[in-house]
Amino acid sequence: MKGLPSLERAVVVLSRFPGVGPKSARRMVYHLLRRGDEAILDLVTALEGLRERIRPCERCHNLSEGALCWICSDPSRDQTRLCVVEEPSDLLAMEKAGLFRGVYHVLGGRLSPLDGIGPDALHLASLESRLQAGGFVELILATNPTVEGEATAHFVAQLAESVVARVTRLAHGVPMGGELEYLDESTLYQALIGRRNFRFDP
Repeated sequence: MKGLPSLERAVVVLSRFPGVGPKSARRMVYHLLRRGDEAILDLVTALEGLRERIRPCERCHNLSEGALCWICSDPSRDQTRLCVVEEPSDLLAMEKAGLFRGVYHVLGGRLSPLDGIGPDALHLASLESRLQAGGFVELILATNPTVEGEATAHFVAQLAESVVARVTRLAHGVPMGGELEYLDESTLYQALIGRRNFRFDP
C-alpha cells in the first residue's frame, strides 16, 4: 500500500474485513469524512483500545480486558459443564441463546490440514490440561457443523473420552455448513436442548 493516496489506503484496509467489499469500504470512508474529525477520532480511539487492552483470557482464550474474561470470573457459572467453540464470536452467539450457564474453551480456529492448521495451531494443549484437572461432568462440542468443524469435534472428543463422563454435540437446528455466529437465538436454543451423546466411529 506504500504510495497509495490516504483515501484509497483507507478503502483497501476496510475492504479486508469479512463481508466488506471495495464499494462498501468506500461508502464507509465517505461516511467518516462527511461526519468529520470527531467520527474519525472516535474510530481511532476505539481501535487503539482494542490494541492496548484486549487480550486472550488466561483460562479459556475468550477476548478479555483482564487476566480472566467476564465468564471465567463469574462465580455463578456452572463449573462442571464445558462448551468448546471455535472463536470468541461463537461464544457470544451461544450466550445470546440464553440457555447455557456453564463455562467455555475457545480453540482459536478449527483443524484444517489443507490450510496447514494442525493441533499445535489451536488451544488444544490448554484444553487438555483443563480436562485432566477434572471436575467436568459434561463436555459440549459446539464447533461449527462443517467438515473441518466435525474433524475438530472428533479430535476434542478423543481428548475427553477417558476423563469426562459425558461428551455431547450440538444437535438439530444447526445446518451443515453453517456458522454459529450467523444463527439466530431460537436455532441455537433448539440445538442446545436437543444435544446428544457424541458417538465414536468403530
